[in-house]
Amino acid sequence: MERIYNKLVRDNIPNIIKEKGEEPITRILSDEEYKKELEKKLNEEYQEVLEASGSERVEELADMLEVIKALGKLEHTTLEEIINIANTKSIKRGAFKDKIFLEKVIDNK
Repeated sequence: MERIYNKLVRDNIPNIIKEKGEEPITRILSDEEYKKELEKKLNEEYQEVLEASGSERVEELADMLEVIKALGKLEHTTLEEIINIANTKSIKRGAFKDKIFLEKVIDNK
């Protein structure tokens, strides 16, 4: 029996498949393909975050973070630098902890 996936997987997945006695058919992506597949994976993980709850949601957030780390590496940056930028933006513009929902702005000029 054959199952088609055609998707980016974590580095150890082919070995895990082999340990189950199955044969993974893989290839190495070009940089352009890799970026596109990471973007698709980020969307996939985002959808999984929305559908999950509790500890399962935390697992999905961790998966999303792994994709963000890989995308950051493509941009020649680190997770630490991304977090520093997020912290700077949080100081300047605030975070989302106060649950503020902007309904509209009235121009009084």
